[in-house]
Amino acid sequence: MAEKQPAGDKKPTVDPNLCIGCGLCVQTCPDVFQLSDDDGKSFVKDGSACSKCNCQQAIDDCPAHAISWAEK
Repeated sequence: MAEKQPAGDKKPTVDPNLCIGCGLCVQTCPDVFQLSDDDGKSFVKDGSACSKCNCQQAIDDCPAHAISWAEK
């Protein structure tokens, strides 16, 4: 099972140039990710909410590989 958040001070980030707006990350971590009303792409609405879901699963499952960990 994947860990929920990596060790250290990291938060998830979405590359809007890679995101295809499929919404899988929102389904996996609705407290963290949201789809934009403007372009339909995902963005991080609350990176500190990874403790409530499995952000690593959202990263692993993203078909466009648009989500990664970034330094806070």
